[in-house]
Amino acid sequence: MALKCLSPLSLLTRRLSAPEFVIQCCYHKKVVDHYENPRNVGSLDKNSKKVGTGLVGAPACGDVMKLQIEVDDQGKIVDARFKTFGCGSAIASSSLATEWVKGKTLDEALEIKNTDIAKELRLPPVKLHCSMLAEDAIRAALADYRLKQRDDQQEAVRASN
Repeated sequence: MALKCLSPLSLLTRRLSAPEFVIQCCYHKKVVDHYENPRNVGSLDKNSKKVGTGLVGAPACGDVMKLQIEVDDQGKIVDARFKTFGCGSAIASSSLATEWVKGKTLDEALEIKNTDIAKELRLPPVKLHCSMLAEDAIRAALADYRLKQRDDQQEAVRASN
């Protein structure tokens, strides 16, 4: 497999370290790009009524993903942030997910599937769980946001009685 990934000339002209060899050989350039230049890293105010937070993990591999969305008064996602502890594919999946949810309505964001993320990043089968985590994180953030809105509405009803 290694010989398919690297040209013979590159083997003669330079030596690759083990991590560099794996990245150049086995991951698509989109994964490498999102891993080396992750978009939307950080946190939003989790106490804000306009912010939904999803925290998910995969016990099998140890990946943990926090994805947050900020929603405007019209129900459109205006910002998204993530923090991920995990492999390059998990980081890339989180980064891509935050890019994709921005500008979408809540219902449109729910339509993002792990298969779409995996296809875009061209994840190998052994890394599909990373795209599943990203979908789960989006769903958890949306659920948290909707729960906050429901609680806010219930408080308003109680206050008016």
